[in-house]
Amino acid sequence: MAARWKGKTAEAKALAEPMSTIVSRLQSSLIESNSQGILSGSSVLLAAHEEQTELFNHACFGRPVITTEKNKQWFQLCLEEAFYLCTVMKCIKIVGQNNCVKNEEELWDYMSSKRVNFPILYRAYSHLRTKNWVVRAGSQYGVDFVAYRHHPALVHSKYAVIASSAEEGNENGRLKVWSDFHCTLRLCGSVAKTLLVLHISRNLNNCDGASSSPWSINYYSVEERIVARWNPEQSRENCMVAEEESCKSS
Repeated sequence: MAARWKGKTAEAKALAEPMSTIVSRLQSSLIESNSQGILSGSSVLLAAHEEQTELFNHACFGRPVITTEKNKQWFQLCLEEAFYLCTVMKCIKIVGQNNCVKNEEELWDYMSSKRVNFPILYRAYSHLRTKNWVVRAGSQYGVDFVAYRHHPALVHSKYAVIASSAEEGNENGRLKVWSDFHCTLRLCGSVAKTLLVLHISRNLNNCDGASSSPWSINYYSVEERIVARWNPEQSRENCMVAEEESCKSS
């Protein structure tokens, strides 16, 4: 499925400013300002100045929070976004209620306690983000995430993403029987999205030392599976007949 751009100039705008460039600028700005996020239940709050506000919006991290402060804009990051910015991009620090900086292990334990399937969702999120996909919540489509080629203002999302793991017992409870696939595929088709299932497993044999930490990307492997409905009009026999007729006519 080709990218569905929003407007004639949308693709040119995206090519002129790749998402990787925008994210890199955000990373540099956050490191320079020594930004700190604050744990708040199942999310992280982060204050941004005017330039960072624009970068956050362009890079599609977090959601703006309306406050009465004029010189500062607060953003609410989901757990996956916050952990990615902290451990992969290493551009923010995260503090708890006591205002003490949390290390990676403490953050992992905290976030895993807030969301049972956090390790699987985070691995799926980081897998797509490191490939410069824009990843947003997909609950409105009945999936874990939706993935965009660029900013949602420029292009429609391409993939509806479900993160699955046999080792976790597939706790999301979806895609267990064929009727689940059928319903999900019909929904994805109705909103012009491709279903992407990320099957995530642990690489226990390949990890040693520091890399064996549960929050390490090396701890998990991801298998991408694109699932699509079979179209009877494109069956093998019809294709063969069409090819034979084409050969006869030539």
